Amino acid sequence: MEIRSVKGSDYYAISPLINEWWGGRQMSDMLPKLFFDHFTKTSFIAEKEGEIVGFLIGILSQSQSNEAYIHFVGVHPEYRKNDIGRHLYHQFFNVVHQNGRNIVRCVTSPVNKTSIAYHLKMGFEMEEGDKLMDVISVHSDYDGLNQDRVLFVKQLSNYNKVLF
Repeated sequence: MEIRSVKGSDYYAISPLINEWWGGRQMSDMLPKLFFDHFTKTSFIAEKEGEIVGFLIGILSQSQSNEAYIHFVGVHPEYRKNDIGRHLYHQFFNVVHQNGRNIVRCVTSPVNKTSIAYHLKMGFEMEEGDKLMDVISVHSDYDGLNQDRVLFVKQLSNYNKVLF
């Protein structure tokens, strides 16, 4: 497996796959092409034998000088449980660390139990919200009316670069 930075043309390969990888959920609108054009130093593609098997879109915060944000991550359903996500996250953590930052944040939907479990496994902590849904702390209307979200934070203060 090879991990490389995204490039603009990757959008055209990944965009048609997103809804399929999410089991038919309408998710592709959450990832416009601008991420592939403007965040190439903090976003990554995992390839196996020339096929895209995963991606991570991340950014260094413009308003919080010590923080970074993971916007979107996907792994091909047939390649899950092969540490592809972990490798993508660690590639991002390395870049975050190299840029002198030590806080990583991300957001997911309360219905995405797989994402919630994965982030907890990766050492993220759930930020306290204003209500509980199935024992999960949720931020009501975070992304608009009836768009509740689960917010995560990870401290990288003792992070050591991971080599692959």
